[in-house]
Amino acid sequence: MYNLSSYHTEDFTLLGIPGLEQYHAWISIPFCFIYLVAIVGNSILLYLIAVERSLHAPMFFFLSMLAMTDVILSTTCVPKSLIVFWFGPQKISFPGCLTQLFFLHCSFVLDSAILLAMAFDRYVAICSPLRYNTVLTPKTIIKIAGGISFRSFSIILPVEFLLIRLPFCRTHIIPHTYCEHIGVARLACADISINIWYGFCVPIMTVISDVVLIAVSYTLILCAVFRLPSRDARQKALGTCGSHVCVILIFYTPAFFSILAHRFGHNVSRTFHIMFANLYIVIPPALNPIVYGVKTKQIRDRFILLFSTKCTE
Repeated sequence: MYNLSSYHTEDFTLLGIPGLEQYHAWISIPFCFIYLVAIVGNSILLYLIAVERSLHAPMFFFLSMLAMTDVILSTTCVPKSLIVFWFGPQKISFPGCLTQLFFLHCSFVLDSAILLAMAFDRYVAICSPLRYNTVLTPKTIIKIAGGISFRSFSIILPVEFLLIRLPFCRTHIIPHTYCEHIGVARLACADISINIWYGFCVPIMTVISDVVLIAVSYTLILCAVFRLPSRDARQKALGTCGSHVCVILIFYTPAFFSILAHRFGHNVSRTFHIMFANLYIVIPPALNPIVYGVKTKQIRDRFILLFSTKCTE
């Protein structure tokens, strides 16, 4: 019934946040500030890890992966969102939309996997400290990094093909500031059941499995920590894990709300959902380097040393 060559010739239009169009300019001010904090904070974190030899350890390698993924996550969506806030509804091509949502969802799944890898790193460091260097060798770390990256790519790639097969013969207006899978699929004039179930079940089950394994890791870590004879050792171990737990809560709490609101939140207003989705792509990337900078002594000391040296020059 449809001409396949004409399915995706027309551009989509990003509207912004429905119902708050008159406030877009004001919304953009904190949004832009938080984005700049995310970029600067993660860039400083990457710089410190790269130049400081004492930070060349598995935990900080995974932390640098998290920082890079956070930069990709926020940069994929925020610049386009700011243009929508400043200049009104904006066009985006179908390939551009596919590219944006691929990096958005892939970064999310990869972030979850990195947090799991960091939990495993802390588990080995605290529960089996004598085996730490033999378990987490450079070769093993590269395998973990490659494995979680490939897993994220493999999970999100089918989403692209699920969208390419759909005909968009009705509206091309997206009531959002960026493209995401289900929001785009709902514009199609065809059955999108497979999109809804794949988009909900596969990523959510992947993330839930990560959360369960993270919870098991930290349960075992806490059991090991409270068996330590020294109070100072317990405080040091809890302090190291505290930053990880903060980041995990910052990441998963809004993520689960956004996913569940898409599938079951029929009573959640579209304005609130889209506003929350916009905050989700900037707040965790902005808070992660701050949390690690404050809670991790090695990073805090190197940060102070870096800027005190700059001030004295």
